[in-house]
Amino acid sequence: MKGVPDSFLIRKEEWYTYDKSPRPNVHVIASVDESSYIPQGSVKMGDHPVIWSNEHYKARNIYIFMGHSPILFDDEAYKKIVSNAIFWAAEK
Repeated sequence: MKGVPDSFLIRKEEWYTYDKSPRPNVHVIASVDESSYIPQGSVKMGDHPVIWSNEHYKARNIYIFMGHSPILFDDEAYKKIVSNAIFWAAEK
C-alpha cells in the first residue's frame, strides 16, 4: 500500500460478501468499511478484507477483490494499488 492513502473512496463497486472472513488464512492488506456502502446491503460481514496475499504459497499472489467498473482506473489510489501489485509480484 506504499503511496496509497490510509483511507480512500471507491465510487462504484460490487463488493463480494463471503460466508466467513479469509483473515485467519491470509495476510490482509486492505479492508472495506461496510458502513460506506451505497446502497446499504442487508448482509454484513463485519470484518471485510478486500486485498490480501497468501504467504502459504511460494508464488507471489495478490488478491484484489475490486475492479468491476472501468471508472476505477480514473482513481489514483486504485491505479497505485494495481501498479504496486505488479511490481511486488515481479520481484525476485
